[in-house]
Amino acid sequence: MEKKGSGLGTCFPSKFLLSLLVFSSFLCTPECAKSPAMFIFGDSLIDNGNNNFLPSLAKANYAPYGIDFGQPSGRFCNGLTVADFGSKHLGLPYPPPYLSLASRTSKILDGVNYASAAAGILEDTGINYGARVTFTGQLNLFEKTVRKDLPNLIPNAAALARFLESSLFIVNIGSNDYINNYLLPKLYATSRIYSGDAFADLLITNLSQQLMRLYSIGARKIVVVGLGPLGCIPSQLNQHNSTDGRCIERVNKVVSAFNQRLLPLTVKLNNSLPGSFFVYQNIYVSFYDLIQNSSKYGFSVNNQACCGNGMYGGEVSCLPLQRPCNTRDQFVFWDSFHPTQAANAIMAARSYGPEAGDCYPISIYELAQI
Repeated sequence: MEKKGSGLGTCFPSKFLLSLLVFSSFLCTPECAKSPAMFIFGDSLIDNGNNNFLPSLAKANYAPYGIDFGQPSGRFCNGLTVADFGSKHLGLPYPPPYLSLASRTSKILDGVNYASAAAGILEDTGINYGARVTFTGQLNLFEKTVRKDLPNLIPNAAALARFLESSLFIVNIGSNDYINNYLLPKLYATSRIYSGDAFADLLITNLSQQLMRLYSIGARKIVVVGLGPLGCIPSQLNQHNSTDGRCIERVNKVVSAFNQRLLPLTVKLNNSLPGSFFVYQNIYVSFYDLIQNSSKYGFSVNNQACCGNGMYGGEVSCLPLQRPCNTRDQFVFWDSFHPTQAANAIMAARSYGPEAGDCYPISIYELAQI
């Protein structure tokens, strides 16, 4: 039986299976070089400082953010994000945020992080927070990196193409299209215009075009991350006045409609874009299990923000100099929207390790070595 929200109900066609067999013959041995760089696109789940440089309400450049990182860096976490842990698993440095000065140096040979808090697939998403770099805007910045910045370091066009083809691209976008768009009916009309399925179709149509553009700029090894169970985050528990602290399943149902379309999209792109290899990272089931069976993973609090205000800590997120919980590793959620470093570590291990885990058809680790 297919797990709820998994999006894994579609079988891969024989054409793709044949391509997979061909690609598997090129997997590196342990001595072989891995992907030279990681390029990251997304929202606050993996933003590592871009919004520090924007006139935005969505910022995390103040204490107690980064309390377990050593200092506030702009990460919306007490420590490391999933992408940070992913870099560590692959033996890569943390890519610098694009809007920092470091992205104008040779550090871009390690990759670049373009993620921006409040960003979405749709241009209007997150406008309630002010400035943010939408996914389309992030693609514009990546194109500038490839056309203007990287050629200064890799002047040979063929070598630059090989660099991009062997690099890893992480796309984690879409959460804000729900929590800062569709699920805010007082600010956005989308829920009155579109049914849940129709809105998922709209997002997938736009995402498909954006991923094809990423491919056209030179990306080949692309990880597309699914959405987590957004009905379980403290902000949604507060917004829907949960009386028992359980997940808001009607929200999870809406989000699952998007996830169920992601795997077929990656299959379609793999079959239509020569030389591409898209991997679908399905985090929904694992994160839902982490919440429902939190003690199994070492957590004691599964629905309360470690740093937040109001019901479940979800009414107002972590404020400057606010005192967070002391037992941060016991909490699944750091603030109103984001997981703790401890939860991020578990999710990263399931996708960036040698085993496929939450990824389909192979793990991100295996993809990096192709």
